Amino acid sequence: MKQVLMEPEVVEKKEKSIEKTVPVEKTVKPKVKEEDKTIKEKTLNDLPGVGPATIEKLEAVGYNDLMSVGVATPGEIIDATGMTEAAAKKIIASARASLDMGFESGEEVLKKRDQVVKLSTGSKNFDSLMDGGFESAAITECFGEYGSGKTQVGHILAVNCLKQYPNSAVVYIDTENTFRPERIEQLCKGLDLDASEALKNIKVARAYNTDHQMLLAEKVDDLIKKQGLDVKLVIMDSLTAHFRAEFIGRGTLAERQQKINRHMRDLAKLAHMNNLCVYVTNQVMAKPDMFFGDPTTAIGGHIVGHASTFRLYLRKGKKGSRVAKLVDSPNLPEGEASFYVETSGLKDI
Repeated sequence: MKQVLMEPEVVEKKEKSIEKTVPVEKTVKPKVKEEDKTIKEKTLNDLPGVGPATIEKLEAVGYNDLMSVGVATPGEIIDATGMTEAAAKKIIASARASLDMGFESGEEVLKKRDQVVKLSTGSKNFDSLMDGGFESAAITECFGEYGSGKTQVGHILAVNCLKQYPNSAVVYIDTENTFRPERIEQLCKGLDLDASEALKNIKVARAYNTDHQMLLAEKVDDLIKKQGLDVKLVIMDSLTAHFRAEFIGRGTLAERQQKINRHMRDLAKLAHMNNLCVYVTNQVMAKPDMFFGDPTTAIGGHIVGHASTFRLYLRKGKKGSRVAKLVDSPNLPEGEASFYVETSGLKDI
């Protein structure tokens, strides 16, 4: 009888011990997930065959994370560090493997598009033409003859960006000495913004030649990653002025186009990796042999045309107005928007 009574007690103890172990199994699973996350979040220090000296060289020229290394070419890594081609290819391959760079579904791309922001111009007509404003993670090129309003649009975008995102920053790379803080003050007054604070958040740099211009574009990444600035807009005014002055004649055309292509690729990578808007102005030339239609043509040829995500043609309209024509876009139809450029900003007709 005693043995029969003891058996249920043993069973009950075993059941209680089993119940106590069940929660332990549940707590183990999240730990595995955390370990998986830490494996994916690798840094340059985790790359095989990369020492502190090499990492310092990479970071000095803007390669601060695995993504920047993964999308680089072996030639760029060699120029930055002086390592052999085999070592450069190994580092790039390792970075790409860590980032799991491959194909993704269209649905995943659509979800990522939710992070895209639109910078308003202040004009309902202009914003409607651009489906809500100037898009981030993209290059918007605006070309037109002198006095058409390209620089004015750049100043207006800068102020509207600070109004839309108060804690953000704007980078203005000036190649033609066109940035005017007085104009920023006028626009801030029209939007009830503190002009002093706005000017503090606009980082201006004057470029004196093509190499300096390209270097400044690369330095924007340092403002974001080293200084912690939330850069939402980069303005390049203008894109082709120095290229036009330095490369003269047909003999230098190929070299000029290759350099512009590299510059545009760097700007596109900057826009995509940091989800910011890049606005570039472009000069034009006239075709004297064209007897019908508009002889105005943008500088930079097909290189600039293909590299730009959105392409706008700005021209003078009737009674002092301006007309913006959307020439090229990956998803928007061609169209036009008319407006006036006033002291306080853009005004719809």
